[in-house]
Amino acid sequence: MGNVTQRMNHIFRPDGKAFIMAMDHGSNFNVLPAMKDPRKMIREIASAGADAFLSTVGMADKFAESFMGKGIILRIDGGVSYLGDHSKPTCVVATAEDALRLGADSVITMSFPGSQFEHEILSALSKVVLDCHKWGIPVTAEALPRGFEKAEDSRTPDNIMFACRQSVELGADIVKTNYTGDMESFRQLTESVYAPVVILGGSKKVPELQLLQEIRDALDSGAAGIAMGRNIWGHENPIGYTAAIAKLIHEDCSVEIACKEMNKKIAF
Repeated sequence: MGNVTQRMNHIFRPDGKAFIMAMDHGSNFNVLPAMKDPRKMIREIASAGADAFLSTVGMADKFAESFMGKGIILRIDGGVSYLGDHSKPTCVVATAEDALRLGADSVITMSFPGSQFEHEILSALSKVVLDCHKWGIPVTAEALPRGFEKAEDSRTPDNIMFACRQSVELGADIVKTNYTGDMESFRQLTESVYAPVVILGGSKKVPELQLLQEIRDALDSGAAGIAMGRNIWGHENPIGYTAAIAKLIHEDCSVEIACKEMNKKIAF
């Protein structure tokens, strides 16, 4: 059955860092046309240097061989879509046993303190942690103050830090969250959260240099890596981008060297 530490070691390399490719968007958002052929994309990104994947149930079930032995973090909340009226929260739709059957090394669920549905979402996270830990499955919490609701304080450094700290207090083993925007506040966050913190990319398309610099700054402030997707798999050169980011995370290189790696990997 394995235990939490063994499974964490399948996501994080011996240097304690992880490049997690987020490909779980299709359970809620439209991923077409960029992710038309996930089987091919997963395999190519796995080969290019991703350590683990945020996966949907469908991908884990249908494309097991494409992950090439990399870590799988299974999205277990859902039940809503971007076409809906946002009047209901996401709910947990898969169990620890389902995650084991699908070969997952971890599960991921939301943690939205201060959101309209905080009671349902935070209670669900607590239950998922207790359920999964019985089976030795680590839990990843996506910690976002107020969720995706528009509010002036939804992404302040203090509130992001609270959301992350609360997630580990509820038992999360990995925390996925926003970069706070500056190294000082993010170092304060990583020093106050007793679990690895990985930064997300978000839905906005960000210029390559800006994204690579943000990753570099986050790593230098204690981040354990990234869990990003759309900016990378939606890019014209996802393979080169993956290779560049892997170098940044695991070889501790500069943004300049990462950019060279990216251009080197452009296929003609």
